[in-house]
Amino acid sequence: MTLRPFHLAFPVDDLAAAHAFYGELMGCAEGRSSDSWIDFDFFGHQIVAHLAPKGSVHRNPVDGDQVPVPHFGIVLEWRDFEALADRLKTAGTRFEIEPHVRFAGQAGEQMTMFFFDPAGNALEFKAMRHPENLFAKDAA
Repeated sequence: MTLRPFHLAFPVDDLAAAHAFYGELMGCAEGRSSDSWIDFDFFGHQIVAHLAPKGSVHRNPVDGDQVPVPHFGIVLEWRDFEALADRLKTAGTRFEIEPHVRFAGQAGEQMTMFFFDPAGNALEFKAMRHPENLFAKDAA
C-alpha cells in the first residue's frame, strides 16, 4: 500500500508561536505562507496553521488515559519516537499524556505521547511495536 500525504488545516492564535513550535522545535520545514497561514512539511504530510480563535478540548478514555479530542499526529518509527520524546523533554514541553506504552502485549501495542502546540491544538505521536498492526484488531 502506498500512503498518500494527508492535508490538515488547523487553527492557531499566534503564527509566530506556531512557526517556533512546528518549524523550529519540531523541525518541520516551512512551505508557502501568508500573513494569516503557514504550510509545514509534517513528516511528509502537509499541515497548515491558520490564524483563528482557539477552540475547546474534550477528552475520551483510551486504555486508561484521558485522550484530548480533537487531536492529530503521526506514526513514527520506534527510534524516531524516542528521539522526538527526548527532544521535547529537553525543551521542557509539558505533556498532556507522558510518553508511555499503550495496549501492552496486544496487537496494537504502541508508544504514545500527547502534548499541545502553543495555540492549544492537541498532538499525538505514536510508534507501533509491530507497524504492520497499525489497523489490526485484538482477538476477542
